Amino acid sequence: MPLTPHRESALSVRRTTADDPLARPLLDELAHEYLSRYGSAHDLSRYPAAEFAPPHGAFLLLLERGGPVAGGAYRRYDDRTAELKRIWTHSAHRRRGLARQVLAALERDAADRGYSRLYLTTGPRQPEAKGLYLASGYRPLFDVSADPESIGPLPFEKFLENPKP
Repeated sequence: MPLTPHRESALSVRRTTADDPLARPLLDELAHEYLSRYGSAHDLSRYPAAEFAPPHGAFLLLLERGGPVAGGAYRRYDDRTAELKRIWTHSAHRRRGLARQVLAALERDAADRGYSRLYLTTGPRQPEAKGLYLASGYRPLFDVSADPESIGPLPFEKFLENPKP
C-alpha cells in the first residue's frame, strides 16, 4: 500500500504484527508518553498482539526508507466496528501529516475487511490526538466544551463511506 512521497522521501505502509521488532521503537516511545502524561502505560498490555492480526484486526507501520516513522492498529470491537488503537508518530517525525496517513490507511484496511464503523478513545491529556480525530472527520461522543479531565477517555466514531458488504 504505497503512499504519496512526502518531502522527497518514499513512504510505504507495511502490514505486520504488534510484536514485530520493527514496531518496538514506536511502541516504546508511546509507552514513555503514556507514563509521562498519565503515570501508567497499562493500556499497551491490555490486549494480546493476536487481536491486532487478520482476519479481524491489523497492525500497520508507516515506513520511510525502511524505518518506522508512524503506525497504528485496529481490533474487532463488534461485528461492524473496528476499534483503532496505538496510533503514534515518532517524535522526530511529527508535524508532517504522518498520523493522518496512518489513519487513512487504517480506514481503508478496515473498510476492505467489511467494517462500516470505526471507534476509538484517546486520553484527556492528548489534545493533539483530539485535534487529529476532529480534523479527520471523527464524531466526538462526548461534550467537546467540557473539560477533558472531567470526562476521562474521549470516545470518537466515524462511519466508513464505502465498506464492503
